[in-house]
Amino acid sequence: MLDDATTRSGGTAKASSRAAATELAAPAPAAVPVPVPVPAGFSARCTRTLLSPWSRLSLLLLLLAAAASSVLLFEPQKLLADGWPPQVAGPAAVVLFAVAYGLITVAFVPRPLLNLAAGALFGSEWGIGAAMAGTVLGAGLAFGLGRLLGQEALRPLLRGRLLKAADGQFSRHGFRSMLAVRLFPGVPFWAANYAAAVSRMGYVPFLLATAIGSIPNVAAYVVAGARASTPTSPAFLIALACIALPALAGAVVAWRKRHHLRGR
Repeated sequence: MLDDATTRSGGTAKASSRAAATELAAPAPAAVPVPVPVPAGFSARCTRTLLSPWSRLSLLLLLLAAAASSVLLFEPQKLLADGWPPQVAGPAAVVLFAVAYGLITVAFVPRPLLNLAAGALFGSEWGIGAAMAGTVLGAGLAFGLGRLLGQEALRPLLRGRLLKAADGQFSRHGFRSMLAVRLFPGVPFWAANYAAAVSRMGYVPFLLATAIGSIPNVAAYVVAGARASTPTSPAFLIALACIALPALAGAVVAWRKRHHLRGR
């Protein structure tokens, strides 16, 4: 029994020594490479700078300034009112007018003049279609530019009481707020577009409210333009009433809202 124990202990000792020798002989595990931070290059810094909120806002302001300057220099609204381009007629002229309408409303051209021109050029039916298409196109372009280039930079600046109230209205009640703005003129078209873009209002409610709410005002101006040659006709007088009454109602509502906000 002692021999067996000695044999077992000796075998155990030999096995332990062999295991130790094996461990010593085994190669050490390869070290996991630690990634070394690569300093950002000049192009990466330039990219971050160009994509920063303030850079995008500067680009938006530059685009709007260039558009407004081009309108002042070339006066495209006069070309439209004179029937530009004269070599195009029919549906193609209506489509071209709608596209030009949308583009130059982004550049702050007053829409009433364009609506009157649409009626004078194409009559009531085609004129309303062209003016409505241009209205929605121009609103969509302005909203997209404001949302993409200006929202992140301008939202932190909404600290005033009136600005916060307007932002809250557009963000929480986007569709009905924009519908009210379009139905009761008073807020400039471009101002409503960019105010909605800075808020958290959705794109679809904005376009839908713009399309529905702009119909009465656009139709009134287009009919007035189409019947301007007969200023005593019932259609022209009704169109003038449809222009004046919503404007008056909008002024009253705006005054009451402002008085209510000041009273808080």
